[in-house]
Amino acid sequence: MSNVGQLERKTQNRVVKFFKEQLDYDYLGNWEYREGNSNIEKDLLTKWLKGRGISDALITRTLRQLDTAAALGEGKKLFDANKDVYRLLRYGVKEKEGAGEQNQTVWLIDWKKPEANDFAIAEEVTVKGELKKRPDIVIYVNGIALGVIELKRSSVSVSEGIRQNLDNQKKAFIRNFFTTMQLVMAGNDTQGVRYGTIETSEKYYLEWKEYSGKENPNPLPAKGITTENLLDIHIAQLCDKKRFMQLIHDFIVFDAGVKKTCRHNQYFGIQAAQKHVQMHDDGIIWHTQGSGKSLTMVWLAKWIRENVTDSRVLIVTDRTELDEQIEKVFSGVDEEIYRTKSGRDLVATLNQPNPWLFCSLVHKFGRNGEAVTEEDDDEATKDYLEALTKNLPSDFAAKGNLFVFVDECHRTQSGKLHEAMKAILPEAMFIGFTGTPLMKKDKKKSLEVFGPYIHTYKFDEAVSDGVVLDLRYEARDIDQHLTSEKKVDQWFEAKTKGLSNLAKMQLKQKWGTMQKVLSSKSRLEQIVSDILMDMEIKPALMSGRGNAMLVCASVHQACVIYDLFSKTDLAGKCAVVTSYQPVAGAIKGEESGEGLTEKLFKYDTYRKMLAEYFEQSEEEAAKRVEEFEKAVKKRFIEEPGQMRLLIVVDKLLTGFDAPSATYLYIDKKMADHNLFQAICRVNRLDGEDKDYGYIIDYKDLFRSLDKAIKDYTAEAFDGYDADDVKGLLKDRLQESRADLDNALEAVRALCEPVKAPRDTKDFIHYFCGESGVESKDENERTEKEALRLTLYQSVAKLIRAYTNLANEMEQAGYTFEEAENIKKEVAYFEKVRDEVKLASGDLLEMKRFEPAMRHLLDMYIRADDSELLMDFEELGLIDLVVNNNGKGLEDLPEGLRDNEDAMAEAIENNVRKTIVDENPVNPKYFDSMATLLDEIINQRREQAISYQEYLEQIRALAKKVVNPTENSNQSYPTSVDTPAKQAIYDNFGNDEVLTTKIDTAVRYTKKADWLGDRFKEREIANAVREEAAGYEVNIVDVMELIKAQKEYH
Repeated sequence: MSNVGQLERKTQNRVVKFFKEQLDYDYLGNWEYREGNSNIEKDLLTKWLKGRGISDALITRTLRQLDTAAALGEGKKLFDANKDVYRLLRYGVKEKEGAGEQNQTVWLIDWKKPEANDFAIAEEVTVKGELKKRPDIVIYVNGIALGVIELKRSSVSVSEGIRQNLDNQKKAFIRNFFTTMQLVMAGNDTQGVRYGTIETSEKYYLEWKEYSGKENPNPLPAKGITTENLLDIHIAQLCDKKRFMQLIHDFIVFDAGVKKTCRHNQYFGIQAAQKHVQMHDDGIIWHTQGSGKSLTMVWLAKWIRENVTDSRVLIVTDRTELDEQIEKVFSGVDEEIYRTKSGRDLVATLNQPNPWLFCSLVHKFGRNGEAVTEEDDDEATKDYLEALTKNLPSDFAAKGNLFVFVDECHRTQSGKLHEAMKAILPEAMFIGFTGTPLMKKDKKKSLEVFGPYIHTYKFDEAVSDGVVLDLRYEARDIDQHLTSEKKVDQWFEAKTKGLSNLAKMQLKQKWGTMQKVLSSKSRLEQIVSDILMDMEIKPALMSGRGNAMLVCASVHQACVIYDLFSKTDLAGKCAVVTSYQPVAGAIKGEESGEGLTEKLFKYDTYRKMLAEYFEQSEEEAAKRVEEFEKAVKKRFIEEPGQMRLLIVVDKLLTGFDAPSATYLYIDKKMADHNLFQAICRVNRLDGEDKDYGYIIDYKDLFRSLDKAIKDYTAEAFDGYDADDVKGLLKDRLQESRADLDNALEAVRALCEPVKAPRDTKDFIHYFCGESGVESKDENERTEKEALRLTLYQSVAKLIRAYTNLANEMEQAGYTFEEAENIKKEVAYFEKVRDEVKLASGDLLEMKRFEPAMRHLLDMYIRADDSELLMDFEELGLIDLVVNNNGKGLEDLPEGLRDNEDAMAEAIENNVRKTIVDENPVNPKYFDSMATLLDEIINQRREQAISYQEYLEQIRALAKKVVNPTENSNQSYPTSVDTPAKQAIYDNFGNDEVLTTKIDTAVRYTKKADWLGDRFKEREIANAVREEAAGYEVNIVDVMELIKAQKEYH
């Protein structure tokens, strides 16, 4: 018998058994009905602490401190509470046994001997928050909840479990339970486990990959552990007692308001580095751009500090921004780094035993704000080493056991730096870090100087792990002879081929105006036109959520392009960011009566840009260049709709402080490291709807325009071994076609099980269930929700894939007929999606799901005379039924409007959804509404009433559901005059006096933001208990109802 689609319960039973029998965890039981479940089980923790010889007085004080750290409320957020708890777990609780006694450290976890801790699991742990929730499996260590796993059956995506974890952490659910949580996991049998930590957003959940061989001679699952599927394997790898402890102790960081844990490459990179440290062997860690190299540095430094006697760590960087960033990240692991101010300061710091952690900067400057050249690099290294050796006292000897981390060790001058520093610090161990491959010419030398690779994690591995995005590359030929009106029209037609007539007409009007501005048709003006057109028609840019960077060859070119953009719609939404300073010294002797020289033009354009941005005189604004750079960078990241394009020369292209973008336009000769680092600006995961990074190359760096077979490892990447850059760039048209084919296939496969004749009603039955038919499967409602979400996401992906290619279907290899058929199919599935959204009641919730989708549909898919989605986009179907006597119903899509059964089921689904959603507000009332709905559905199905009578009855019921206070059948005493009072009256014995007492107690006791603050909630509960004394009511039930009343919030 097949186990496919097995129920979650079966999966859970097997996982519980796996923890008990294979991983040797204790089983605390099924805690669904156990009262008082908590993330700190005090009895269990007390028992463990007593077993370690801790006195009762000290245990009481320790528990109080832990309780205070874990408490939310009074403005304390989950992140802060979790950080406070982590500090107590990681460094122990400092407490006195009594007044006048010495402080002692009470360890809540024995980090040195993992096996000395009590590992246990509980299942179905019912936790009371604003609403009850029941995590599937909770991992307790010494009675403290450190891990949680949400399980799904094999046919439901693991994403469902991730979203459940995220919901549970919301204020409306059980946020307080997560204050101790370290690893947050979701899994099913087919996809295995995805893990993160608190507040990790869905796209950053990680999949573990175990290394084996020389890198990891004892891989997990350990020998003797029997696994049945990927879920078991991942649990064995993440929840092995020693590994679980190690991940929490050595691989957690609180970085700028975000809690993070490690990816597998960071974990195994550090494991490999630890072996090198123990043998004092130098080496290089190459982890590709965007894969968390800086955190690897931080975790490794922290491990060295705690495991090597007298250790000190010096970090050498070549960018001020990196220096600043490293300082911030170290504070996330509770360590301070000292930033040395000069060569003299570095020598003095080395010559004394403290601080243990310090960094030094190799200053680099380009000439006149232009790009830093290799000569500048050499110059900077020479100056740095001179400053060091010149200040070296005769008796100099670096104190401590020294480890030197050299960042960006791929650069040529790193070898010179390393050799010279090795002479000064002969006993030190050197570790080089790089995010880019080593050059062929430097590889032998770098490996000789720094030693072998300690660990590598290449770009193609990072893409397959979903750590960075795939890059789509396209070389564009700029036609400098686009002078005739006819040629301009042809170019416009080609660019807008897939647009609807209305969209094309609107764009043409806008374009006409712009062509007057860009009149001389120079090459730079063609680039400006090209980028502006992309901003209007490329899905990733036109949403206002994507942004772009343009790399120019010089500051002068950047200023010319900025000047052109400032005469278009992009005025105020683009900026130049370079190292140039518009000071008077930059233009000495440049006035020449013959108009502006290049230097004067740069100077004037820069000052004008700054003055316009800060809205002050050029004189004043010119002093604020650094402030301008920070402000536009921040806006570019946080408000891409307001800062859509940054024009750069050399700045912002390297280092993890540089902002990421969606499109990178290159109009500068670049190669090797500079090109590699620049294109990695667009491979970061920084938007839910960002699928790829796009590179548009106006210089044809790979000489690919005239080649049938394109090789993106040659030409501009000639300096690298082909293997080291394999898979970095992919042809945009080729890949976009594969995307569209795959997206179409995925939606077809999803809809394939829908029964014939596959009209609207059949789709509603498949995706929403059949109204009035009792389900035999208790999980069906959840499964249907997951199925619908997959439909919405798959169709959104299909629409994005189609609109990405709509203007170039023929160039991508489709025939005219194929292209037309695909367009019809996309429009068909879009209509199916809309009808399902409407029929299920998901419409309003899903509006935030696809912010830019409507614009795409109007431009590419919906015909110009298509029915516009009317009020129900804003209102939802139930409101249309209730308001205007149902007049809006004739504007619904015809698949619903012309099919009475489909329409009836859609209305019933919407009414039922509202009843279920509102039930906690007044369970008695909404239960009675559900009974009435079932009666109406039965009458319709048995054809006991006409369709017209049905509509009238369902409309009357919908009104009662939407507006309970206007229900004339419900008669309440005069004093019971608000929804909250009516809910108390209905659910607690129809007692007017009790209702008034409870209502008064709540109103007089509640404080601001009481919901989710357990101290403030306790005050209300105590007040209610006092008022309800003598009445037979359960205070817990009363509080559940009170929390659901919006008027008390």
